[in-house]
Amino acid sequence: MTDRPNYITPTGYHAMQARYRHLLGEERPKLVEVISWAAGNGDRSENGDYIYGRKRLREIDRELGWLSKRMKAAKIVDPAHQTERHRVLFGACVTIADEDNAERVLTLVGEDETDTAAGRISWSSPIAHALRGATIGDVRRVDLPGGTKDYEVLTISYPSPQP
Repeated sequence: MTDRPNYITPTGYHAMQARYRHLLGEERPKLVEVISWAAGNGDRSENGDYIYGRKRLREIDRELGWLSKRMKAAKIVDPAHQTERHRVLFGACVTIADEDNAERVLTLVGEDETDTAAGRISWSSPIAHALRGATIGDVRRVDLPGGTKDYEVLTISYPSPQP
């Protein structure tokens, strides 16, 4: 893991906390109970509940450790409080068009909250890196695995601040 901050939106951070609480408070205790029950059934070498339970417990503990590290490194950035709303920065929702006028709507979010199907891309991805700092009307060139593409920024928006 790098020493750079883990930029994340408040929504992404709350989702990460909810996942941590779910694993620690619900899933892990239930699994420990199943493992204890399975261990009491005798031979553990051929006990599927015991073997699977121990494997799943290790997976949960690894994920809890990873989530803990990511939350400690988190730097919450609320896009609703962005002062330069005319530029593409962290948390911006951007509509772009390529050379064929195919439009895409992208939101620049933290690495832990990306969902490309929903249009949420990592702020450190190649396309987000190229778009950072752009204003409406700017054309940015992006080097993608399939070749180089030019994108024009059509709109930029940020969430409204909550009172």
